[in-house]
Amino acid sequence: MRIISGSLKGRKILDPKDLNTRPLKDLTKESIFNVINHSNKFEIIIKKSTILDIFSGVGSFGIECLSRGADNVTFIENYKEALLVLKRNLLDLKLNDYRIIEKNAYENNTLTELDQKFDLIFLDPPYKHKNLEILLNNIQNKVLLKENGIIVLHRHKDTKDSFPTGFKILEEKNYGISRVIFISYLY
Repeated sequence: MRIISGSLKGRKILDPKDLNTRPLKDLTKESIFNVINHSNKFEIIIKKSTILDIFSGVGSFGIECLSRGADNVTFIENYKEALLVLKRNLLDLKLNDYRIIEKNAYENNTLTELDQKFDLIFLDPPYKHKNLEILLNNIQNKVLLKENGIIVLHRHKDTKDSFPTGFKILEEKNYGISRVIFISYLY
């Protein structure tokens, strides 16, 4: 894996050594940023933004945001093998302006630790997770998304997720076996 753009363009990111972590493919990651930069359905500017990377794995998405000038990234990950690689990537790249929360994202008290609102929330749960409504409700109840913010959800293209009342799909794209859904909630 590599960093696509920004101050760290071309630098490598360590991959997980086990098969329990599914890293975000470079092509899918690049496509997500192209939609963010060029969509007329929402206005997100990564530079100077606040990012929440839930199920961050080895940090590919959040690190890309830091490289592109994000103010800060909060990583939420609880799988020990992925956490070791995430910490190593952040250390090797000499990054600052991040926070790591080592907890299960589905637990209510995980999101209560957050003391800011975010411009962009990236959700990349394991494909087998089917209970995203719980997490989305927690995000909405805690009002973690800024008024013009978006949630980017990375799923398997065949996964059928339902969204809680008040959420709207802004855009949806398929890339190989991945589906990327850009959503927000109504204020």
